[in-house]
Amino acid sequence: MKISARNTIKGKVEGVELGAVMANVKIKIEAPDVITAIITKESVKDLDIKDGDEVIVIVKSTEVMVGKK
Repeated sequence: MKISARNTIKGKVEGVELGAVMANVKIKIEAPDVITAIITKESVKDLDIKDGDEVIVIVKSTEVMVGKK
């Protein structure tokens, strides 16, 4: 996956809560800290994000996105 953002953090999904439209994805990163990303439910389904997945947190300006290889 190639992207222009340079602020990336590898982590592991610790929990996924699906709502009617949005999803709350908790991602454990080194330190030990957790980043919480609020992304669409559709994105969670499209990326097949689930507990234990290795993902990349991408921080761009005020946006936070989640990527998965």
